[in-house]
Amino acid sequence: MSDKPKLDDLFASPLGNVPRFAFDEAVVDVFPDMIQRSVPGYQTIINLCGELAARYVQPDSNCYDLGCSLGASSLAIARQVKQPGVSIVAVDNSAAMLARCESVLEKQQTTATIQLVEADICDIEISNASLVVMNFTLQFIAIEKRQALLEKIYAGLNPGGCLVISEKLLFEPESLNQLLSELHHQFKSAQGYSDLEISQKRDSLENFLLPETLETHINRIKACGFNSASPWFQCFNFASLVAIK
Repeated sequence: MSDKPKLDDLFASPLGNVPRFAFDEAVVDVFPDMIQRSVPGYQTIINLCGELAARYVQPDSNCYDLGCSLGASSLAIARQVKQPGVSIVAVDNSAAMLARCESVLEKQQTTATIQLVEADICDIEISNASLVVMNFTLQFIAIEKRQALLEKIYAGLNPGGCLVISEKLLFEPESLNQLLSELHHQFKSAQGYSDLEISQKRDSLENFLLPETLETHINRIKACGFNSASPWFQCFNFASLVAIK
């Protein structure tokens, strides 16, 4: 069986009433191709999460990959962790994603333990954590639940612990938001997506992926008590933030 990612063609044909996006078997089958061709800088962010793990993961502590999908962040962390007694808890609410993630992880050799958990990340316990990563996850959580989730993460982080949040962003004024959206559209076109695919996927994600401004994210993080919060990577309307307790 080839390890080459299956081409994402889910939105290549006219769909009529475009269904709401879901992390189901169809998406799982094409997810590696979809994420690489849809999110500029995705692989760079994943790799840098490993670099942060090397700096911030403490001995005998937990790392959390919240919204782990196929485990890319968990693997990046596991490959860089040098400290003993580290456990990585990879959480996702998609059974299809976790089943595929398990098969991906079986092919990898890592010294850190990776535990897969099927759950809503708003419901799990965070404890003894030195690193928590949410790569393109918070944007799918109801806005009214985001503050409580971050407060729970902050409470479960050890002093000196690190939080990474990667998100699609809104910008103000609208003219800037439009510019960055158009640049993202051009990026996807350059990756081989047609205008029809881009339009139908946008319709599918409407009212499901709920982006916020960078200022909103930083204010929410600081309100939890973090000593610092700042973007550390941005490409067009996608960014990754890092916060230290």
